[in-house]
Amino acid sequence: MSPARRRRVAIALGSNLGDRHAALEFAIDRLRALLPDLRLSSIIETAPEGVPDEQGAFLNAVAVGSTSLDPRALLDALLDIERAFGRTRPYRYAARTLDLDLILYGDVVRNEAGLDVPHPRFRERRFVLAPLAEVAGEWVDPVTGSTISALLRRLPRPSA
Repeated sequence: MSPARRRRVAIALGSNLGDRHAALEFAIDRLRALLPDLRLSSIIETAPEGVPDEQGAFLNAVAVGSTSLDPRALLDALLDIERAFGRTRPYRYAARTLDLDLILYGDVVRNEAGLDVPHPRFRERRFVLAPLAEVAGEWVDPVTGSTISALLRRLPRPSA
């Protein structure tokens, strides 16, 4: 039997509750076990977007690496990492100790219950696109056919 095919994946990391640096360090440590060739973007601080209540600033980053896990198994592993750090989900868009989102999984496009790849809103989010462009700007979005760098350039400039 041949070894499972490895796919390049992109995972967004975020935290805006508690010790944000410790949360990202915890996640990065666990992601290195899943993605041995992990490349990590810079960590940036961003204001919360699209949340229903007053929340603190986020720390965000993107990790890129390869895995032989299928998309569902990878997503389950990400959710396990969140839970291991104490993530709870009291309501949609609540502040979070740790948030790990599967952004891209090779050139796979999949929409099924609880799993959408590419992530349906990543093209609108500078806090995902900017770090992703830093480590994988040439990656082509399988839905739009545009590179990550091109998607970032199309976003409106943030207001000062």
